[in-house]
Amino acid sequence: MGDREDFLTWVGSRLRDAEVALHNGDPAPRRAIWSRAEPVSVLGAWLNATGQAEIDALFSRLGATFSDCASYEHEIVAADVVGDMAYTVGYEHTRASVDGEPRDYTLRATQIYRREDGEWKVAHRHADLVQNT
Repeated sequence: MGDREDFLTWVGSRLRDAEVALHNGDPAPRRAIWSRAEPVSVLGAWLNATGQAEIDALFSRLGATFSDCASYEHEIVAADVVGDMAYTVGYEHTRASVDGEPRDYTLRATQIYRREDGEWKVAHRHADLVQNT
């Protein structure tokens, strides 16, 4: 397999597993796939963060907010790898409880990744809620 295929395999396995864990209330797997190098940032659908301390606090807060993930699908619209950088653009379809209330929602999400010590790490995330029509 090539770099792009290996990257997409990682997105469909380790990244997906981390997102499911977060939506079940466990932020540790998501934190494990995020870069510990600066800069890191999140421009999120609900909360924003810049830098390691804010990222840690954000993930802890999200973990306390989410529970009971019934489904998570990452619908990739575009993705590529260029050297040690990569990106994904797509939709995240989630069914989970938010503050104890069951919800279905879709986020438009763009993420930027960098390869660090041979592993993919997320360096930036931008997401917004898709309004249901």
